[in-house]
Amino acid sequence: MSYQLLKADVLFYQRFLKANGLYKKTLDGLWGKNTDAADAAFVQQSQATATQYGTFDARSEGNIITLAPKVQILARQFLKILTNAGKDVRIISGTRTYAEQDALYRQGRNGNTQPKVTNARGGQSNHNFGLAWDIGLFENGKYITKDNKYIPLANLAKTQLTNLEWGGDWVSFQDIPHFQYKVVDASVAGVRALFEDGKAYV
Repeated sequence: MSYQLLKADVLFYQRFLKANGLYKKTLDGLWGKNTDAADAAFVQQSQATATQYGTFDARSEGNIITLAPKVQILARQFLKILTNAGKDVRIISGTRTYAEQDALYRQGRNGNTQPKVTNARGGQSNHNFGLAWDIGLFENGKYITKDNKYIPLANLAKTQLTNLEWGGDWVSFQDIPHFQYKVVDASVAGVRALFEDGKAYV
């Protein structure tokens, strides 16, 4: 999702901003001066993070800015480790609204012939709270899909980033290209409750 799409769902964005300490008013789903000020503060903070931790390819940048501020730092540290190792890794997915998550969930179900890509509905994925990102590995400009190419990348990053969680370590549903920030509540339901109330979860 792009930053502009993030802003398009105003209530969702207000929750995101409030939970990250940038919006102080009522969650009303209306874009006014307070939301505008919180948005400007978010952009300024994101730009400062990029300056401090480095910038990357355009696609990665477009997805990083959809992540929670603390998660942006981790994502940039993650990319720095892998690019320093000579790998062409890009962040190809960041935050998703509930509606976007539901659209992905419909793939491969109820007559949809596309392959299934997620078992999570809207509000059931850490992508919905600015905590998670998916990566793509490229070799000579070609997108690599083989899982065994991603495992060494995950192992390299995990040894250096203690707040990093990898979807490849999950037992019930492995998600090899998926990475996320370890949060205060291990359950997605717990994070969702905090997010929807505009309370801190990271």
